[in-house]
Amino acid sequence: MFRSFGAFNYRVWFFGAIISNIGGWMQSTAQDWVVLTELTHNDATAMGATMALQFGPPLVLVGLTGRVADRFDRRHILLVTQSTLMVLAVCVATLLLTHVMTLPLMLVFAACFGIANAFDAPARQAFVSDMVTMENASNAVALNSASFNMARLIGPAVGGLAIVALGSGWVFVANAATFLAMIVALLLIRSRELMPRPKNRRSGGLIVGLRYVRGRPDLMVVFVMVFLIGAFGMNFPIFASTMALEFHKQADGYGVLSSVLAIGSLTGALLAARRDRARVRVLMIAAGGFGVASIVSAQMPTYVLYAVTLVFVGFSTVTMLTTANGYVQTTTDPALRGRVLALYMAVVMGATPIGAPIAGWVADAFGPRAAITMGGIAGLLSFAIGAGWMLYSGRLHRREDARFLLTLDETRPVSIVEAMDRAVTPPIISTANPITSATTPIRTEPRLPKDDGE
Repeated sequence: MFRSFGAFNYRVWFFGAIISNIGGWMQSTAQDWVVLTELTHNDATAMGATMALQFGPPLVLVGLTGRVADRFDRRHILLVTQSTLMVLAVCVATLLLTHVMTLPLMLVFAACFGIANAFDAPARQAFVSDMVTMENASNAVALNSASFNMARLIGPAVGGLAIVALGSGWVFVANAATFLAMIVALLLIRSRELMPRPKNRRSGGLIVGLRYVRGRPDLMVVFVMVFLIGAFGMNFPIFASTMALEFHKQADGYGVLSSVLAIGSLTGALLAARRDRARVRVLMIAAGGFGVASIVSAQMPTYVLYAVTLVFVGFSTVTMLTTANGYVQTTTDPALRGRVLALYMAVVMGATPIGAPIAGWVADAFGPRAAITMGGIAGLLSFAIGAGWMLYSGRLHRREDARFLLTLDETRPVSIVEAMDRAVTPPIISTANPITSATTPIRTEPRLPKDDGE
């Protein structure tokens, strides 16, 4: 489960990310609560607009951010983005502590956070694969998700309590301090131990990435499934905050709901780390589970019962996202990984500007339970799309050795050479067709003996 910890760089990254993510979840809780209760009078639509501005830039800037992640040193990119996010947190804290923050100002800062994160996210996701071998990439992605959700288990609850005890401004101060952990981790990483990666310096970054994804029906299905749930089902700040008000709770009650959601999320991430590789079938089942759990949670009559169902919502959500992320990373041409991940992050984060305002309006007009149910229906639709693709793609067929059992042909990761100094000829990429994908492993090294694990 923890095989990626064998790499020094990944160990340093993992522990720095936990500290930074705790501060990030504290800030997210404070920002949502400030917009909902301090800058407006329980206006979920304003909260949806804030989320739209914060998550919109990854969609708008997808052509630029992916190319930057592929062309430049990802560690240097992250040092810039993390420092920028720290400065923005300090600015928001100052405005809140001096009582001059307004809703328009908060919307401007939400957009600034979104722009910084638009460059940060694809570089950060691709950098995870740079720190470990290709065989451990899926495990590293899952452990990275576990780190994120361990922080989510702690951050919202601590943030909610800090809002009540100290005020929302000090929560932003705390988050600014935690960025130092990530910056120090990036400085400690040994560049010589990073995995070599091919560079694609040709023009047309977004077009190349889109053409690659368009030529991969499996990736197209993954992107559509993630988009549906990202747009309509993953508006948890709106759902949890409005449900907290529905049950007459304050900021600490909202923070507890976010932390309870993280219990299931952490469990899903750890189980994903145990799998040898990411599979579309797991993504499909998780999407269906998300739909069912969300619809059930919307019917819960008490705060405690609603909190219990959030464990299952969190589990299915992170299982789905971790599987999708790992599948994209381990089956994508390494020279285009940054651009494809930028498209993936644009789908995940860019779906929010579409769905969050709708979810906020539904919550205002018909109540939070209706908005949650809408997200659950999106999960069931995502499951149906995945199941339909499996049935009609020709990959699902009867096993030859068993009459009543089925098997599914999955896209398998490409095996990449681990060191540049080995005498191995790199794969030839045709100038006529520069984009390649594989459905079976391509070996560039001699097969190991049977007793060595083959």
